[in-house]
Amino acid sequence: MTPAIALEQVGKTHDGAVALQGVDLSITPGQFVALVGGSGAGKTTLLKTINALAPPTSGVVRIDGEAVNGLDGPVLRRRIGYVFQEIGLFPHMSVAENIGVAPALLGWKKDEIAARVDELLDLVDLPRAVAQRRPAALSGGQRQRVGVARALAARPAILLMDEPFGALDPITRQALGDDVRRLHQALSLTTVMVTHDVAEALLLADRIVVLDAGRIIADAAPRDLMAGHDDPRVEALMAAPRRQAERVRALLDD
Repeated sequence: MTPAIALEQVGKTHDGAVALQGVDLSITPGQFVALVGGSGAGKTTLLKTINALAPPTSGVVRIDGEAVNGLDGPVLRRRIGYVFQEIGLFPHMSVAENIGVAPALLGWKKDEIAARVDELLDLVDLPRAVAQRRPAALSGGQRQRVGVARALAARPAILLMDEPFGALDPITRQALGDDVRRLHQALSLTTVMVTHDVAEALLLADRIVVLDAGRIIADAAPRDLMAGHDDPRVEALMAAPRRQAERVRALLDD
């Protein structure tokens, strides 16, 4: 099977500083992959190489076997949705206009865009009445749901998310995480999510890739990483969720 996403010896430098080095990564269609690691590990840079927001300095990124640097913008927008860390909604545009940005750029008809907006509001569990509101009139959780809807508007097969829940309260964060997992399965997406929250990665992802200093130091299923790893840097990341799980078990046993 051709990988949905493949990075082959990808490197990236910023003003002489190495952000990624020798990254090899192959993601099967339908997988949910979480990228974790400390600040400056290269997580967001890796994510941005996938949709050419940060073209690699060396190596090749492929989508469905095709090199990203050979694809034009509209093709990438059709294939890849992107949820930004800061949501990135246009404040002067309505919710409907924000969601319809990519379809409009791709030349969809107005009635097709309107129907897609209604469909997506239903999918992300927002009332259709918010369609004509501006982002400032929404809560943080609602704005992030609009961000997810916008990323899915052109029916991409791949969804990239950069710290999508970082600024949300715990209850909203959990609800949105559950919804993203549901959408991933319902729409048969290939999803890659950057998160600093290892517990979140363990709960949502099928596979966790750990980065440090621009290199992949672990790549495994959540259960396998929780069971133990030879690299002390990986063990340090897993320590907190293990303590949390042990504490919950102890409370339930009391």
